[in-house]
Amino acid sequence: MIKIALFGLLAALMLFPTEGAQAQLRLPSGIGGLPDLGRALRDDGLLRRQLDSALAPLNLQGLGDQLLAQHPRELTRNAAGELIVRHQLLALPASNAARERLLALPEVALIEETQLDGLDISWLLLRAEVGLLPRLRALDPEGTYDYQHLYLGSGEVGSASATPHPTGAEATTSSARVGLIDSGVDVQHPSLRRSNVQRHGCGGTAHPAAHGTAVASLLVGNDGGTFRGALPGATLYAADAYCDAADGGSVQAIAQSLAWLARERVGVINISLVGPPNALLQRAVAAAQSKGHLIVAAVGNDGPAAAPLYPAAWPGVVAVTGVDARRRVLAEAGRGPHVALAAPGSEMVGAGRSKDYVALRGTSFAAPLVAGLLAARLPQADVAGAAEALAALRNQAIDLGAAGRDDVYGWGLVGEALRNKP
Repeated sequence: MIKIALFGLLAALMLFPTEGAQAQLRLPSGIGGLPDLGRALRDDGLLRRQLDSALAPLNLQGLGDQLLAQHPRELTRNAAGELIVRHQLLALPASNAARERLLALPEVALIEETQLDGLDISWLLLRAEVGLLPRLRALDPEGTYDYQHLYLGSGEVGSASATPHPTGAEATTSSARVGLIDSGVDVQHPSLRRSNVQRHGCGGTAHPAAHGTAVASLLVGNDGGTFRGALPGATLYAADAYCDAADGGSVQAIAQSLAWLARERVGVINISLVGPPNALLQRAVAAAQSKGHLIVAAVGNDGPAAAPLYPAAWPGVVAVTGVDARRRVLAEAGRGPHVALAAPGSEMVGAGRSKDYVALRGTSFAAPLVAGLLAARLPQADVAGAAEALAALRNQAIDLGAAGRDDVYGWGLVGEALRNKP
């Protein structure tokens, strides 16, 4: 109903343009497959900002509500409203004695002890009522305990086919490598058939999905014609953290994916997923960073007033926001002191659900452009090399917004030539 009302408003504006709008309007590209309706409203138009916000991709709350409706027996929300797996908690006891006390509780059962080889971390996956978490923390205040949070994609893959125009990206050598933690990748898509994709997760079974395939195409895609990703010719290490499961995108799945990429020593890892802070996942991210991996993450699409989303907001993570073709930040993009860089995040195309190309919008699709630029400089994990690669890219950024680093654009815009325009 909202979109119907907005179409009526747009029609009225096209007939009776106001001072704050041009005679022809353009909806944000790729939102639910909606067609282009003309040019965008001018930069400072209040109506443009309102339309952008109304038609932006669903935020974390909306996506979570969809998943809850689909999987009410497996998922729930905690007291803070965060999406979590029912009857599961994660625990890292402070000592063997604390571990024994924990497992002796009649309300707790051990599902597995997770060994994150490559990150040198292990933790316990417990079957327990989620309301037990405060008690466990009180019993072992030096330990680390948290929910099994879920993390979701931060961008919308359109449904209407689009034709890409050539980008300024150039072919890379086969020595380039980049990592991806997302949903499954369709390696049979025309943009990825020429790519070397090493897949991980789901017991070896392929579960291709729209979000992961779109992000993968922006990283390493090359159809031999008009479409190219940021690193055509590179090897993509793609971990599927979803596998079409009800608990897809869990802390457990993301951490295990991160451990695999750490074992492979892939220098740059793109995570276009967002969620709440989680103490166990933060430990896994910090462990990867200590080994010289650069984690690139989308800031999310919950709007400028929203609380920071993770993993983007953790220290050392390269948090990426999105801009449109006129270098304006996306109305729905998150903001804050963690924002590091901006890259194209709308009016662009990527791999679609079938064999076509579709419009994309969201910070999910800005992050892989930054990841590709960094991976060209950092094929393997290296502490000094990671710092040098990030400093070099930051120095190339086009300063937008307030002078110097700011909470909207970070250090500025990179990857503008990588936008695959519709």
